[in-house]
Amino acid sequence: MLQKLLLLLLGSPIGAVAQSAADYYVKSLPGQPDGPFLKMHAGHVEVDPETNGNLFFWHFENRHIANRQRTVLWLNGGPGCSSMDGALMEIGPYRLQDDHTLVNNNGSWNEFANLLFVDQPVGTGFSYVNTNSYIHDLDHMANHMIIFLEKWFALFPEYQSDDLYIAGESYAGQYIPYIAKAIIDRNKQGPDTPWNLKGIMIGNGWISPIDQYPSYLKFAYAEGLIKEGDEISTLLEKQQKRCFELLSTDDAKDRVDFGECENILQDLLSWTTSDGKCTNMYDVRLREDDTCGTSWPPDLTSMTPYLRRPDVAQALNLNHDKSTGWQECADKVGANFRIGKSIPSIQILPEVIESGVHVLLFSGDKDLICNHLGTEQMIHNMKWNGGTGFETSPGVWAPRRGWTFDDEPAGYYQQARNLTYILFYNASHMVPYDWPRRSRDMLDRFINVNITSIGGSPGDSRLDGEKLPETTVGGHKNETTSTEHEDEKLKDAEWKAYTKSGEAALIVVIIGVSIWGYLIYRSRRQRHGYRSVYKDATSPDGSSTLLNRFRKNERLGERDLEATDFDESELDRLDRTPNMEPEHYIIDDDEELVDSHETPHGGSHSQGK
Repeated sequence: MLQKLLLLLLGSPIGAVAQSAADYYVKSLPGQPDGPFLKMHAGHVEVDPETNGNLFFWHFENRHIANRQRTVLWLNGGPGCSSMDGALMEIGPYRLQDDHTLVNNNGSWNEFANLLFVDQPVGTGFSYVNTNSYIHDLDHMANHMIIFLEKWFALFPEYQSDDLYIAGESYAGQYIPYIAKAIIDRNKQGPDTPWNLKGIMIGNGWISPIDQYPSYLKFAYAEGLIKEGDEISTLLEKQQKRCFELLSTDDAKDRVDFGECENILQDLLSWTTSDGKCTNMYDVRLREDDTCGTSWPPDLTSMTPYLRRPDVAQALNLNHDKSTGWQECADKVGANFRIGKSIPSIQILPEVIESGVHVLLFSGDKDLICNHLGTEQMIHNMKWNGGTGFETSPGVWAPRRGWTFDDEPAGYYQQARNLTYILFYNASHMVPYDWPRRSRDMLDRFINVNITSIGGSPGDSRLDGEKLPETTVGGHKNETTSTEHEDEKLKDAEWKAYTKSGEAALIVVIIGVSIWGYLIYRSRRQRHGYRSVYKDATSPDGSSTLLNRFRKNERLGERDLEATDFDESELDRLDRTPNMEPEHYIIDDDEELVDSHETPHGGSHSQGK
């Protein structure tokens, strides 16, 4: 009986060591700037064992805690475009230089919020899935994200009670409302720990196709890309008429994309190309080569080779067996989304707003592909919280309030019934790329950062000339401020995350060793012993065949998960007894462990990044 128990313990999933937060720790980052190293975690989380579907994440801890903990989940669009765009070109703490070194982003969103970037759906960026197992619809995508978050919060329970915000841009205008609704539905089921979803933010979002497609020509006329009445505009008007016929059908409101309508944008770009230069669909102020913006922003020139470097892959804890080289947008992911039958997120967004989740939509005014005219028309038509559009009472509309930042015109705000809209002047499809400090000012106000105890040099942000409450939008000189109680609570939660799997493994090993010792003791006391049940477990020379089998499997490429997942640090601690207090470790800014005794960009789609 005891022999069977031992074999069950050694061979059961309980005996295997699950991954812990320590397995995802980023020890160093090639090219990192001088100064305290920012605490980061990165790696893969499995969301679908049947298809080997794994999502990659990169997490940055906040630099300062204001009045409470917050986490921002960021998603780029496509579909199929990597959220590393957001991490290294928009809101992350670092920007890449031409020499592949990193510099601090003075408008990083991690000043007062933890940032979580996820490459999704499966197959996007560093995420992976078996060939021909790409997902086809938005419900499936949202389900994967719920699975991801469940597992991620289990790894990092210290963040599970944070105020949660989901942000992104472009086709993430479809992702984010779906994920928000999935979280709302999850919370209604009464889980042990509901997630504190406070708000969503969508920049230049593809939310309502029936409002966005008709905006292509309106925007082109307004920006002077074409002239009414000329040959090109006449051809495009005919194309738009065919699009309108499709949009007027009964099932149009239930479709996310229309090939005939997307041709308007493609033809507009093609027919206005001259001298080998094409209008950048993400920033119409630029005319580039015939890529029409697919090679933009210029940071991509450095970012792509950087993310393909072996030392970067190692630093980010990538699965080397699955790493085939990072690419910004995966065409197959986008192409497979066309197969699905998802309804557009405009049908979900009002429900999200009415649930109490705060919603912020923002647009750069020089983006063509998901332009602000389409977003504004969508808001004008949308019904939520007992009204239509930005009306505050029948026939009365919320005013557009002029926004200035450091004495320069920055855009305008408009707000009503739990929805805020911000237009950024002189901004592209990727607003934080152009205006990092202004976008951080927007974030801090949306998430209600209270910096009364933090200091720093606040920017001068005003609406209609009225100075807004101060937020720190420059530099990282001030220290993290939180009460000693909050600090201690966070450290305790962090320690639990790092040791929970190790403690479980240690208990199993101790039980196993105890049973083993007892059996050997009993067998030695018997004069006429019998063949040990462990004869098959050791070789004639006394070495363990279990270890030899692992080494053989490793040589053959057959990984023994129970062995490979075992943390060497746990082996170093097998002399502990259950009653001994384990040593605590915390992650320091400079060291990994400190003893603490202490279409374009989306396959056949054209909704962009």
